[in-house]
Amino acid sequence: MAITARIDVKEKDLLGALRGFLKDILKIEDIEAILVSQHLPMKNMVMPTLVTDPDQLNGVDPLAPAFPMNAAKIVSRLTRKPMGAKVAAVLRPCEIRALVELVKLKQASTDEVVLIGIDCLGAYPNKDYFRFIEQNGNDSTVKFYQHILSGKDGEIDGVDLAAACKACEYPVAANADVSIGLYGIDIDDQLLIQSQTESGMNLLDQLKLSKVAEPASRQAAIADVVSRHSAYRDEMFANTRNVTDSLEKMTTYFASCVNCYNCRVACPVCYCKECVFVTDVFNHEPSQYLRWANRKGIIKMPTDTVFYHITRLAHMSTACVGCGQCSNACPNDIPVMEIFRTIAQRTQQAFDYEAGKSVDEDPPLSVFREEEFDDVVGITN
Repeated sequence: MAITARIDVKEKDLLGALRGFLKDILKIEDIEAILVSQHLPMKNMVMPTLVTDPDQLNGVDPLAPAFPMNAAKIVSRLTRKPMGAKVAAVLRPCEIRALVELVKLKQASTDEVVLIGIDCLGAYPNKDYFRFIEQNGNDSTVKFYQHILSGKDGEIDGVDLAAACKACEYPVAANADVSIGLYGIDIDDQLLIQSQTESGMNLLDQLKLSKVAEPASRQAAIADVVSRHSAYRDEMFANTRNVTDSLEKMTTYFASCVNCYNCRVACPVCYCKECVFVTDVFNHEPSQYLRWANRKGIIKMPTDTVFYHITRLAHMSTACVGCGQCSNACPNDIPVMEIFRTIAQRTQQAFDYEAGKSVDEDPPLSVFREEEFDDVVGITN
């Protein structure tokens, strides 16, 4: 039976309550470390950290509107081989969904991980987060979460949420062992803690938290967020389709791409150890460029940029979870996330598949179903 409990928030110090909760988890005998985002002294950036000493959790800030990387990649690195110890990982919903895909792709394991999900309030693009924290200093996170949880949109002082966050219809973590609830909760008084698995129940049993009922306001608050984000998402889909529905338009869409491949590196589910685009296949002979230029009189340099993105779309659209790290990593601010989510929505819908939903659901193209796409393959009984 699932456990719903509370953490008391004293003197309206929400971050202090979260840090105390995580310290208590790290004191549990079979938890060796916690993977969690916290402030670092370098530029005051918030980055994932692996912590074994409870005294080193004083800078923990999983509510900061900073999302420099999808930490599913970190969990993948930690679990590609047995660690010999158990780690608790505090992740956003999209990070857990990406991890689910990596587990199915045999790139990660959750055998030695306790997943702690937290209601996601969104994040700013990296460059905008630096501006936001410069404007608001140590009060930046408090100002942000109070603003979001009051039901307002994400824009504060001219800094707005990343498009991926505004289009995300998964603000609450699924597939976590333990979830931390914020929406529909009086955060000046308490945090809601819920177990979703047997592992989560065992953890909460050891913490001996006070049991409570879920507030009636919670589901309504979640439904409101999902409704607003879904409306933004659908408008984004329509706009993106309109500007990418031909090769000419797509060429314009990716016109400023410089083949840095940052989007590939930042993508949590793009896991190939060697990418064809960084092999000799695309290391063309100098004379080849001249032949292409002579054929048309002019060619854009670097070449193969649109082909690169089309190839990634073909590879990744079944597994894309819409975290937005591709756009976050682009030096030229190409809206990579928008087209990947738009194509992924159609691809996943065609396969009746939802990336990150369940580790028990086989990825598309990994199994053969005789009745699948009869009108395409021409199979008849």
